[in-house]
Amino acid sequence: MTPSRRLYGLTAAWAGLALIASFWPSVLLIWISCGIAIALLAIVDALRSRGAPRLLVQRQLAGVWPVNVAGVVSLTVQNQDRRQLQFELFDDYPTGWQIEGMPHRTVLAPAASVCIQYRATAPQRGDSHFGSPHLLVSSVFGLWQFGHRLGPGSDVKVFPDFSSLLGHTLTATDRRVSSAGLLRKRRRGEGTDFRQLREYRQGDSQRAIDWKATARSRKLISREYQEERDQQVVFLLDTGRRMLAQDAQHNHFDHALNAILTLSLVAQKQGDAIGLMTFGASQRWLAPQKGRAGLDRLLAGCYDLQPAEVAPDYTLAASQLLRKLHKRAFVVLVTNLRDEDDTAIRTAYDMLARKHLVICASMRERALDAAIAAPVQQFSEALRYAATSHYLQQRREAIRQIGMRADHLIDVVPAMLSATLTNRYLDIKESGAL
Repeated sequence: MTPSRRLYGLTAAWAGLALIASFWPSVLLIWISCGIAIALLAIVDALRSRGAPRLLVQRQLAGVWPVNVAGVVSLTVQNQDRRQLQFELFDDYPTGWQIEGMPHRTVLAPAASVCIQYRATAPQRGDSHFGSPHLLVSSVFGLWQFGHRLGPGSDVKVFPDFSSLLGHTLTATDRRVSSAGLLRKRRRGEGTDFRQLREYRQGDSQRAIDWKATARSRKLISREYQEERDQQVVFLLDTGRRMLAQDAQHNHFDHALNAILTLSLVAQKQGDAIGLMTFGASQRWLAPQKGRAGLDRLLAGCYDLQPAEVAPDYTLAASQLLRKLHKRAFVVLVTNLRDEDDTAIRTAYDMLARKHLVICASMRERALDAAIAAPVQQFSEALRYAATSHYLQQRREAIRQIGMRADHLIDVVPAMLSATLTNRYLDIKESGAL
């Protein structure tokens, strides 16, 4: 319970009357009477209004919220009291969220209701909770404000932004698109699944001609192939300290997760099973599963993952994955390589490559490329350029010592990871390497 502006105004007026009474004693009795009246009125007002107001508060919002995308939260307040209620509402939103449209003041007649909307933006993925809304309700005479918390809480799951991921997926699966870094190559017709017979078209390989069907129909008939299906794509995701590196508004882990979800959408449309295992700060295992159920399971299993200050153990992760995977799979190791990783990565790669097709996707800091591209005009800039060049040279040497084939290693800036990884997957599907 807190005094309202009206009570402060009456108190100020009473204090001014006391100043007048100090010069004219005849006003003293009026001053005392006014003070008693104000005190009694405040006490009666507090006693009449001390109970919880009969307000019904309900919140409507989506149970799944996209990160960094503003959404609308609706609060419906219904007055079930017999008197008009004046109140100020402030929702108990999750810490760190950006809010527009709070607090809200309104006057509600008996049996009336009002819908209050405001915009909220979630800054990061994970589980969030809205508590019961806060209300400051004015008393009957408006001399006090009583604080109440009314209405239920709400749990929200903050997922990656699906709209951007869907855009990447549609681009990656469209043969006619050559933008955004996603290029589709012509199918070679080898190592793929047979789809159907059709009439020969100019540009078809002679090896694709079905001579028996050609003889029967007396016109050239070609075999049409599609990418091999029923394969497994398993992501081995680093959640250690390397992925905390910041790139623009997101860290490397967020870029990696977006790339994994983009490729998962593509692989799911290709008929492949998708799975995930994390190592480092957290250990999770999602067995490969096909179809929309597999994609939903992957999303629900990784939306709240966060990196932490933990050193990754590549060898242990590789041995654990080998025990879980019994069928040959396309394994994508997503991490951030350093110059001291040559032995550990090489051991893990050799362990997995005996049975699976393995690709290592590494992200390098965009600031390194910017430092190399920046003009050198001063001594400090020359030192920065030399130090950056030396670091990149050490990084290239470490990658070389790992001994991976060039087409089994991706080393790009985070913004290019989704496009590069998707292209590599499509190349592998077309070549029948699995």
